[in-house]
Amino acid sequence: MNMPTLDALQKAGSFAALRRLAKKKSAVEQCEMCSEPLATEHQHLIQPDERKIICACDACALLFTTQEGTKLRRVPRTSRYLPGFRLSEAQWNGLMIPIELVFFFRNSVSDRIVALYPSPAGATESLLSMNLWDEISGENPVVAEMMPDVEALLVNRVGVNRGVAPAYYIAPIDKCYELVGLIRSHWHGLAGGTAVWREIAGFFARLRERAIVSQGAGRA
Repeated sequence: MNMPTLDALQKAGSFAALRRLAKKKSAVEQCEMCSEPLATEHQHLIQPDERKIICACDACALLFTTQEGTKLRRVPRTSRYLPGFRLSEAQWNGLMIPIELVFFFRNSVSDRIVALYPSPAGATESLLSMNLWDEISGENPVVAEMMPDVEALLVNRVGVNRGVAPAYYIAPIDKCYELVGLIRSHWHGLAGGTAVWREIAGFFARLRERAIVSQGAGRA
């Protein structure tokens, strides 16, 4: 049997090192517009017709600062916490959302409000009564300030049955889809398991910490 030479072993080691280096490089997230490497915290664009999130560097994101007339829209990075938001139990029950999490945004393609809730299968659309939405938005004028496609009203009612107060945010749409991905990747069994609820709590703790407090969310 022929034994590999020292030179062959060195070459094999070099190739293995190159493969490891290429693997590390490919693992670095890149701008989907120009292929520049991205930091962990980076900007996003959204393609409204497909509801597709696109990772972008600062330079490319700036090209889409003006939202009008573009196929891609830049997602803002600021969240607003709405301590004065009004949503009665009757209104919530009328929304018929099967879990205690939901987000609403205006889709510019269909020119309507879309209600989505996270599920183990991903973002699931719920039928929305426009009369009820008009009632809710009439009591909370802040929702009229949401930019189409890129901002959403995010509702967290997890723990309401245990006396935990609901929380409301105007959040970037990528944050809402981040929550969807978190639930999809951590959900186990019928009830989700303790890990997913710990992840949800951590998500909202980080969101609340970074959010700007918006006064006057509800009508006086």
